[in-house]
Amino acid sequence: MAEVATFAMSDQLLVVIDPIARRTDGESVRIAKDVLSAGAVTKVCLPEGPDEFARALAKRGSRRPVVVGDDGALLRTVALLHRQRQLAECALSVVPVGGALSLAGSLGVPTGAVAAARAVLDGVERRLDLLVDDSDGVVLGGLRIPPIRDPAAPDGATAVGPGGRPWLRTCQSLVRTLVPPRGPSPAASPGPSRLRVEVDGATLVDLDQPVEAVSVTPGIAGLAEVEVRPVSVGAEASPLRAEGRTVTVSGAHFRYRADTAVSGPVRRRTWTVGEGALRLVLPGR
Repeated sequence: MAEVATFAMSDQLLVVIDPIARRTDGESVRIAKDVLSAGAVTKVCLPEGPDEFARALAKRGSRRPVVVGDDGALLRTVALLHRQRQLAECALSVVPVGGALSLAGSLGVPTGAVAAARAVLDGVERRLDLLVDDSDGVVLGGLRIPPIRDPAAPDGATAVGPGGRPWLRTCQSLVRTLVPPRGPSPAASPGPSRLRVEVDGATLVDLDQPVEAVSVTPGIAGLAEVEVRPVSVGAEASPLRAEGRTVTVSGAHFRYRADTAVSGPVRRRTWTVGEGALRLVLPGR
């Protein structure tokens, strides 16, 4: 994580206030606006939805963007700038307001409105690594692949996706009706996953080793930190760890939680480290 620049209080700011922040904590929004307006030339935008939010960012010109909102607003902003291929050109500031602020806090952003607004005015730009997947998704804090079972699948039945077989659902329902239950089904709880995890092309774990969880987080110097927890048999199995620039997970259909959102199911996904791709303004030391 490298310091790049400090900012003058005379900078022009584009302050984009997320509608959820306005509804959930109007007082913190007002405080942030007052602090920012007292220290810089500001243009305030109050988008009512995602489309207006995206247009406000796209028309920012030379103004430095400041997002006032929760973790969802931060993630949406980074994703928009990434898709527009403008993330590398933009020093982003965040004033966390709302319910979910843990991601912003983990990146070093103060979670109090006054402290965060002051960091916007006199903080320093630092470059942080992030992850980009092969579907152009962006991960800031990290991702996790747990053994997820579809909660809509009743009585341990295998989940059927949108392209599944309706007749199979009917047969399963008929069997459950005719056969009396014999206690809790072991499939009601998530089971181990069988996945192949490759780091920079080298296999860390293969399909023959069931795993309890896989986690990938952006590290430092362009490397992702990977941890795989194998299913323990008898004595507790030690986690498998590796670092690399690309991480590929494949196997049976799996879901994954990237930051705050659950995605999938997919059969294969590759994440690549974007070294220093996020230019985030944080408090100076």
